[in-house]
Amino acid sequence: MKPNLGRWIVFTIGLLAVTVIALFAIKDSVAAGDTRTISNYKPWEEATLDAAGLLPIQEGGRIKPLGTYAGFTMLSLHGARKMEIIGEGGQEVTIKPLAWMMDCLFRPELANELPTFRVDNAEVLDSVGIKSKGRRDRYAYNDLKPGLEKLKQMGAAYEEISKRDPKLLKPVEQQTLTLAYTVRNYEFLTGYMDFARNGLLPGSATAEGKLLPVSEVMAAAPKIRAELQAAAQGKQVSQEVQTISVLIEQAANSAKFGPNLFPPSNKDDAKWLSAGDRIFHIFTGTTREPEQSVKDIKELEQTVQALKSGEEAFRNHFEELEKSIVARAEARNEYKSVPLEASYFKKNWFLYALAWFLIAVISSGVMFFAGRSKTGNLSYRITIIAMALGLVYLIIPIVKRSIIMGRPPVGNLYDTIIFIDMAIVAFALLVEWMTKKRFVLGITPIVAAFLIVLARRFEVGEGKDHLDPLVAVL
Repeated sequence: MKPNLGRWIVFTIGLLAVTVIALFAIKDSVAAGDTRTISNYKPWEEATLDAAGLLPIQEGGRIKPLGTYAGFTMLSLHGARKMEIIGEGGQEVTIKPLAWMMDCLFRPELANELPTFRVDNAEVLDSVGIKSKGRRDRYAYNDLKPGLEKLKQMGAAYEEISKRDPKLLKPVEQQTLTLAYTVRNYEFLTGYMDFARNGLLPGSATAEGKLLPVSEVMAAAPKIRAELQAAAQGKQVSQEVQTISVLIEQAANSAKFGPNLFPPSNKDDAKWLSAGDRIFHIFTGTTREPEQSVKDIKELEQTVQALKSGEEAFRNHFEELEKSIVARAEARNEYKSVPLEASYFKKNWFLYALAWFLIAVISSGVMFFAGRSKTGNLSYRITIIAMALGLVYLIIPIVKRSIIMGRPPVGNLYDTIIFIDMAIVAFALLVEWMTKKRFVLGITPIVAAFLIVLARRFEVGEGKDHLDPLVAVL
């Protein structure tokens, strides 16, 4: 009896540990509040999202699909990889990262209504004059507007303090600074295509009342640059050129901080360029590909403007833009892992592994209780099968991650946790095959489930892409 009692004690403690951590993980990803209704929200068509998912960008020191960038950006702001709303016609809509990113870039008026920002401490909002809904909730950008100016002022002040010593900040001050950062990053996204939506802003309208496209002004960059250089030598510059130079600088700045969409033609240039880089470099004369710069910006403008004619027209232009970018990425040998990574994130491999391990937890409990009876032997076989399937759902994504990263899967804590999990499960199955003692088989599913939940908590807490290259510390 004593050995059986010991087994049950260990099994129960382990099961309780998994349950507690799972509950904390669920609590971390769920905020209070009613489902938001956005009556004019229409979901993106799947064909559009499929096309967008394979668009390569450069971020975090590597080339990745737009979907990866969307997933970790949404996770860092929203604390989860999906949000639920009530959309057009009272339809329940689940918005996943890629759809959310497409809203931010191409439909910012809708994105501003989405409950993007997770706020865990209502004191942060109260301190900047924003009415809070509860201690923990999610808010849209439009909800934060009344206190944005004060939030940015306080964020700037706390940033200066943090530069001296981060420990000087109180928890609520650190949370205020974090919210200010997330709002800033969100504004970079939603403002990225402003130049393509609006052309050059007030004062730049043509005689026909149409706004002047940035790409047309870029084509005239040599003449504008020559006049500005003449002005530096004391010659008078026209009011029109002065106005355009200011507006172009504003357009370049608004599109500078966001996805680096464009591979440079010169293979010696490692850094891809944002839309703002394209605009800025052509007016400073620092680009080696002026014609391609104008073409890229014109294609972006046409893509954004096509949305007014419907999603099909938008998708046709988007696919043409994507083909151009993919062709250049392939010529630089930088696209080969993008489709693999896009497919990797379409399936939640570790969630499936967790499901199999939880099945193994239950079946191993029955195995302990039933002993060597028919029921015990059946539950033993079920435990073996569930553990083996869980192992498969660990091995496949780990191998994929290694191929994508081009290195062993132990470069950060997230990778290390799931790699250790895989090793423990494989070792336990090997021990069971050799000994047939069942004890290791009974405890391992609990440990395996625990480590997956732990990795998930780490990923949510960090909100960072753990496929990015290692950063040298020496």
